[in-house]
Amino acid sequence: MKSMNKMKKNHQSKPDKNRIRLNRYLAMAGIGSRRKCDDYIVKGRVKVNEQLTTRLGTRIDPEKDVVYFDGKRVELQKEFIYILLNKPLRTVSTAQDEKNRRTVLDILGTSKRLFPVGRLDYNSTGALLITNDGKLTYYLIHPRFRVKKIYRVLINKIMRPIDLHHFQHGIWLDGRKTHPCRVRELRRIDNRSYFEIELQEGRNRQIRRMFEVLGYHVEQLHRKRFANLSVDDLKPGEWRELSDAEVEELKKLVNEQRDQIQEAEY
Repeated sequence: MKSMNKMKKNHQSKPDKNRIRLNRYLAMAGIGSRRKCDDYIVKGRVKVNEQLTTRLGTRIDPEKDVVYFDGKRVELQKEFIYILLNKPLRTVSTAQDEKNRRTVLDILGTSKRLFPVGRLDYNSTGALLITNDGKLTYYLIHPRFRVKKIYRVLINKIMRPIDLHHFQHGIWLDGRKTHPCRVRELRRIDNRSYFEIELQEGRNRQIRRMFEVLGYHVEQLHRKRFANLSVDDLKPGEWRELSDAEVEELKKLVNEQRDQIQEAEY
């Protein structure tokens, strides 16, 4: 009897597996970040099956429900574009900027609906993936998947060993501790420490804020690698499309991480 009830429960919950949050669907279609899409929903710019919806947390079935944004039907991309940019200084990692600053899409000079995977702040440089593949983007920026990112960072003075220890083993930010990370001092430049830092999470301005907590100021921050992608062969502002092999490697990385998470939960 117990096994039959379990089978019945599984059968009833199965259809829900196809349902995803509306903001995630909109983000996957390139409308904007999930936070921005929440704003669009609340402002009444989104309809599901011709019905206005302003409730956050709404779930839809992408195979059955029809979504509209500003009166136009929203559909997931079928042809994907993957671009690696060596982001230059004084450029914002968004599709549009309220202050009319230069964006990463301005550099590409394309009218296609693309969006950056995560962000590098205005005064940071380096590897930035830009695509219209919302599904892959979701996994690459989700903290549970711990995608490796390598940075080169120059701070304003020599770092004390005790502070280096704290940085490596976790700093409290926003009420929770950062994951342990690998930090290596490469050299010293005019009484300033120059580091290579490997992170597997990506909170907002994380590296800069971690150093600030310890009493240091970041003077230069460059992301030299994102997952399997390096910008060593690109000058600031240069970009290239990914090869098929690089795209497959990214997807393989995501799938392996997803399998590990599922095994741990099981």
